[in-house]
Amino acid sequence: MKNKEEEYKEIFLSEALDNFEEINRLLTHIEKNVGDKKSIDELFRITHTLKGNAAGMGFTGIAEMGHVLEDLFGEVREGRITLDAAIFGPLFKAVDVLGSLVNAIKDGSAVKYKGIKTKLQVIITRATKEQSDNKEKAAVTVDSTVESSPIKKETAEEIKPEIETAEILTESDEAEEDEESNEEEDVKVSFSDLVQVPVRKLDNLMNLVGELIIEKDRILASNISNGINSTSEYARLSRISSDLQYSVMDVRLVQVGFLFNKFHRVVRDAANLEKKNVALKLSGADTEIDRNVLQVISDSLIHLIRNCVGHGIESPSERKKLGKEVDGNIWLGARLDTDAVIIEIRDDGKGLNYDKIKSKAIGNGLITKEEAGLLSDEELSMLIFEPGFSTMDQVTAISGRGVGMDVVKKTMDSIGGTIKVFSEAGEGTTIQMTLPSSMAVKSCLLFDLRTEVYAIPLAYTESVISLYKTDIHKAGGGLVATHLGKNIAVVFLKDVFDQQLEGTGYTSNVLQNSFKSVHPEEKLDIVVVTFGNRTVGFVVDKLLQQREIVEKPLMKPVDRIRFISGVTILGSGNVCLVLNVPHLLNFIFSLTANSKNIKTSK
Repeated sequence: MKNKEEEYKEIFLSEALDNFEEINRLLTHIEKNVGDKKSIDELFRITHTLKGNAAGMGFTGIAEMGHVLEDLFGEVREGRITLDAAIFGPLFKAVDVLGSLVNAIKDGSAVKYKGIKTKLQVIITRATKEQSDNKEKAAVTVDSTVESSPIKKETAEEIKPEIETAEILTESDEAEEDEESNEEEDVKVSFSDLVQVPVRKLDNLMNLVGELIIEKDRILASNISNGINSTSEYARLSRISSDLQYSVMDVRLVQVGFLFNKFHRVVRDAANLEKKNVALKLSGADTEIDRNVLQVISDSLIHLIRNCVGHGIESPSERKKLGKEVDGNIWLGARLDTDAVIIEIRDDGKGLNYDKIKSKAIGNGLITKEEAGLLSDEELSMLIFEPGFSTMDQVTAISGRGVGMDVVKKTMDSIGGTIKVFSEAGEGTTIQMTLPSSMAVKSCLLFDLRTEVYAIPLAYTESVISLYKTDIHKAGGGLVATHLGKNIAVVFLKDVFDQQLEGTGYTSNVLQNSFKSVHPEEKLDIVVVTFGNRTVGFVVDKLLQQREIVEKPLMKPVDRIRFISGVTILGSGNVCLVLNVPHLLNFIFSLTANSKNIKTSK
């Protein structure tokens, strides 16, 4: 695997070769259209960019040649130099040398460039001197001809050594190049080792690889069902298809720094609106993540960063009273954690005011006073993601409207990510986002339910347990059981799928229907899932296996089904539905809440 320096070198080489080709094209065009000011401006811009990039990468020769070409085109742009046949010759020669310097990055060969560089510098110096002389001549009267002649003589004497030096160096360089060119006079065209590919082509390639994986699984399953155990014969096919899949996924990875570096301006603008002093510090910018994941969370990150400035960081006067530095700090970092990427946003502000969160949540009807006393700080922190919730008393330019944080939560749910908030009064707040490193492949647990096969993403799966009916108890309108010393809700998925999303069947204990028909000695397979500080055990008919799937999104007209996030094709050729755990849990708890409300009203 190439290190970062090699990758940066490849990127620079690709851009430099593009710049070189564009300089050649524009220069050839200008030779025939000397008065084309737009092309001159473009040449100046390209050479300026090339000079800066080369200097940053440490390629001195390219930087020096780019600098002198930039100066020359700058003089042409200002009208101090007029391009003619005497200048085009050295100019094309200089561009050829620039191209040789760029190509030398690949093989490390030495390229002589001092002579032509000095020759261009002399052309620039001569033009500058002549213009200066012309101005002085115009200012001198007829009576001062005696005084003006020494100036002209002195100017000629100044640039004469430079001209001679340039000619000597150029002749020396050209002599060496002539010896080399005698061996091979063919014109060579350079190609970059990098190819720019539109993202849609990568997505299409990923889809085709997914189809290949599905077809491979179908062939294996077909042979097994026919009594042919040929797994070993297809071992190489399985390995190649798997390697191909992960190679395509690797191509889609980008560094989070690509997005992180844009937030310096976001912080600066937000701080100016709030009249605060805030500095952004980055870490882990070289961590890689699927480009699609990064694109999905970009708006959420912007909102969270602005929220840190608006809600978290105190004003300079407040910070001074508290003994803190006047300048607030926000840390934005990323790191890998097995098959996930963790992004943390931390500030050194005032932290969350849990008492204020409680009072606002009670006032908004999100929780009762009794529930408020039972909630932990972590559970209270999650209330800030409720729609319309805000602890700000006054609306400012970037906070206080109660919109945004709920969108962040929904975005995280849509990609199978999780978000947590940790805060300490007076010290600051940390928001931790756990994201899948790729959206192309999901690790899932397969299970049977009413002869159909379903999949639950492992990102939400906490454990798999087996319980007897006697271990499960009725409570209110639902079921509960003890798992790892804690009470968890137990739900038969059959009962959930039997419910209408919009109905009036809340008066009966709808989540206890299947439980009534279970034999007391029957053992139940339960998948324990966790989402948003809520833990539920899903009772299924039969557990099958864990496997990685390529999930396809639902298409119209079934794209609005809430309980299902997507589909995949099994080796048998059957369609397998992937459960949307966030929506399922929200629906289950809304059923429970409505059932309680109806009983209370009665």
